[in-house]
Amino acid sequence: MRTMEAVIFVGVQGAGKSTFYRRHFFDTHVRINLDMLRTRHREKLLLEACLEAGQSFVVDNTNPTAADRARYAIPARERRFRVLSYFFDVDLPDAVRRNQQRLGLQNIPVAAVAGTFRKLQPPAIEEGFDRIFTVRVIEEKNEFVVTEGR
Repeated sequence: MRTMEAVIFVGVQGAGKSTFYRRHFFDTHVRINLDMLRTRHREKLLLEACLEAGQSFVVDNTNPTAADRARYAIPARERRFRVLSYFFDVDLPDAVRRNQQRLGLQNIPVAAVAGTFRKLQPPAIEEGFDRIFTVRVIEEKNEFVVTEGR
């Protein structure tokens, strides 16, 4: 039997979260992304559908605070999902630079990226995560390095 996973990404805009999702979870996990769904109501409907169906999912949002993450982690744990967090460890200048390479609505104002960076709280096991991973981008090689823990 396949393990049901709730994966919660944590990181500022431009940290590489969506690219990481496409490379590592696209074939196995539904993507829950507020930019795509546009409203919390739609997001909640998709989350509930995944929980009801026992479908693994990835929350591909910034999720900067423990309170932001709790809206996904608590119901997933209640439904016996394994709850994981991937913390995208990037400094602000790199996130801003990568964000500025985005086109159209994907390009977020610098002030918004900086605001998310200021309130960013790395995830903690005490939030109910089974495991936490740290993701760093190696741009020269166009790859991600993932380590367990923070």
